[in-house]
Amino acid sequence: MKQLITILLFSFSVGWACPIEARQGTNDHSVRTTGGIPAIQPGPLANRKSVEKVPAATRPSALEIHEIDSRQLQQIDGAVAAGIAAGNMPGCVVCIGSRDKIVLLKAYGNRQIVPEAEPMTTDTVFDLASLTKPVATATAIMILVERGDVRIDEHVADFFPEFGTHGKEQITIRDLLLHRSGLVADNPLADYQQGPEQAWKNICGLSLVDPVGTRFRYSDVNFVVLGHLVMKLAGVGLDEFVQAEILEPLGMKESGFNPPDSLQARTAPTEQRDGDWLRGTVHDPRAFELGGVAGHAGLFSTASDLARYARMMLNGGATDDGSGTAGRVLSLASVQVMTAGYRSGEALRGLGWDKRSVYSSNRGDLLSDSAFGHGGFTGTVLWVDPELDLFVIFLSSRLHPDGKGSVNGIAGKIVNIAAGSVVDRSEKTASPVPVLAGIDVLQRDGFRQLAGRRVGLITNQTGRSREGVSTARLLSTAENLKLVTLFSPEHGFAGQLDTEIVADAIDEETGVRVFSLYGENRRPTAEMLRETETLVFDVQDVGTRFYTYVSTMGEAMVAADEAGCQFVVLDRPNPVNGVDVSGPMLDAGSESFVGWHSLPVRHGMTVGELAKMICAERKLKLDLQVIPCEGWQRKDRWEQTGLVWVPPSPNIRSVTQALLYPGTGLLEMTNLSVGRGTDTPFEIVGAPWMDHVEVANRLARMELKGVGFVPVEFQPTASRHAGESCRGINVVVTDRNLFSPVETGLAIAWVLRQVHPTEWKTDNLNRLLGSDRVVQRLGDGSKWQQVLEASRDGVGDFLARRQKYLLYR
Repeated sequence: MKQLITILLFSFSVGWACPIEARQGTNDHSVRTTGGIPAIQPGPLANRKSVEKVPAATRPSALEIHEIDSRQLQQIDGAVAAGIAAGNMPGCVVCIGSRDKIVLLKAYGNRQIVPEAEPMTTDTVFDLASLTKPVATATAIMILVERGDVRIDEHVADFFPEFGTHGKEQITIRDLLLHRSGLVADNPLADYQQGPEQAWKNICGLSLVDPVGTRFRYSDVNFVVLGHLVMKLAGVGLDEFVQAEILEPLGMKESGFNPPDSLQARTAPTEQRDGDWLRGTVHDPRAFELGGVAGHAGLFSTASDLARYARMMLNGGATDDGSGTAGRVLSLASVQVMTAGYRSGEALRGLGWDKRSVYSSNRGDLLSDSAFGHGGFTGTVLWVDPELDLFVIFLSSRLHPDGKGSVNGIAGKIVNIAAGSVVDRSEKTASPVPVLAGIDVLQRDGFRQLAGRRVGLITNQTGRSREGVSTARLLSTAENLKLVTLFSPEHGFAGQLDTEIVADAIDEETGVRVFSLYGENRRPTAEMLRETETLVFDVQDVGTRFYTYVSTMGEAMVAADEAGCQFVVLDRPNPVNGVDVSGPMLDAGSESFVGWHSLPVRHGMTVGELAKMICAERKLKLDLQVIPCEGWQRKDRWEQTGLVWVPPSPNIRSVTQALLYPGTGLLEMTNLSVGRGTDTPFEIVGAPWMDHVEVANRLARMELKGVGFVPVEFQPTASRHAGESCRGINVVVTDRNLFSPVETGLAIAWVLRQVHPTEWKTDNLNRLLGSDRVVQRLGDGSKWQQVLEASRDGVGDFLARRQKYLLYR
């Protein structure tokens, strides 16, 4: 009833881009209405200019060097799933894109969970809360600045003499936009409950809480005043001005203040007020008392509509209508001034935008200094990065149903994932950065993490510092610890053996005995650990589930747990990046030495992160310490680290072969040669019986990204088909940023089942694949998309699982 009385008293016009007939019966349109505080008698849009048409050529040139790798965006599923599971929000919509396209628009969870569940949809309408500040109010101010109606550094009291009391006469438009006016964050709600005219008088009577311009204090009052200023200068309500000058030119047809009845059904509810769920009614209580229209809150929108605004900002104020011309909402100069960085106390702000402040936890960590954005109390976030040609929209109703949700952390993770997915197309690889592996950090710190300990070391030829000194030698010569034992994984201490059994040895460099963990024992025995207080692991992994070095680490962790030894992992980069993750997941009950823990084929984790996961999920009471790399980021590949590539095993001689291994390596338990015994292991796949031309042609027709297939002939000297002439395919990586090795391996398997249903023997295919469902799909004639979908089962859950163990951004 209180809401109805407010609407009838003030009858604020609905700023929605829809026919007025659709709103009849909601407001009394015989009364001229305004938005915000109606202290001004509004008039027509006398100053409104028609939307200027400008040639597309005058727009800023597209950043063609940047591209968003949509595969990396799959990690968002895990972050969102974890947030929903934790009760941070019932659901959300995520939208990511660039100035010329949307690359992701996806709904998750529910938009309502009580009184009954409603699934989230991508066209859900959200209460944007404080996103109203930059998207509506600040943009409106910049339009008025362009028209010459106001200057940014003019005093508010020049337009409202009644405002210039108690020290407020020095407050400028800029001070309000930057939240450095000295005004209180929020004046009492009671100040708004006697009507808009009295609310304005109450604001004019406020005293300063800080001297003008001296401190950043985020304040809704600042933007209530700015909304009032828009009404004064434009001669109409804020809602009408925003609709006419921003929403309509951008085609934001489902955005505005006070959403009409036609959109109520797909508006996300927030909390209850007076026993009724707020659905299409502004949540902010002060904006509610102002009739749903205020400079600080009240705007509703969808992800798709908000993307139109974001793309306009990336396009320098222009919006392409698809006809080769562009309509301008703002000038390029206005966008640049609006989004530049201005110091406001300790905060860095734009005019109406956040850049870096205490409110920037939803910004993530990977955006450039040119980025600008904002959040809303209801659970809404928008960040735009012109340097990366990227926008990220996260819309939720975190307050539903109990007001306890929290989404800034989740939104920040999603922003990081999006920023990490931006590929620089102008250079295939970035310049190397000085990455320190765990051993380099340990050495730099004087080995103090191992001080006074009797140490056992699991390592091989890959355990070495940036300078090329072996970890074994470094530990053996360190003065504050004693190296007592060495252990080696598969392929031996020197990494050159390709045999079923590897014998114990003596390290000639240190004279220390080397116990093989790929012989009679796969796990250190109590006798082997008798003198050891701390067991250290330093071996380079390649990021694939069936590569056995992680299995060796896991077995050693169990042994250390049983023996009461400390376990230290000297971490190393994942050489094929820590972002890309590909299934299938390992079936429960299928664990083996080539599938030791529940992981997808390509897990995107480092050995240190995996150690943390294994310790927690195996419920070990182990004293585990991981010494992380420094300078490495998840998106980095090996060539971006500056580290020397040391082949981790005899048949992974290059980074390219490490990248191919999770795909072509999947097939090597069948009657195929994967190039062992040739100069190009894992780069070729073939057999004497293969119709290599047909297989290559069919694979080419699948149009897999970043890869090509060349028919070849070869004769391996070892392993499968040794000494036989084979016909096969050379898998050629044409774009590492787009290439998916596991998808490629599955595609080869799918084509082989069609071309060679009897010749290709798949009895052992599941030994490495680890998924009965995928093997079944490959064998029963399923369509390629069905195979691919089966391979993704459980990957989203894994991404959520692994999140707590990640050490790098």
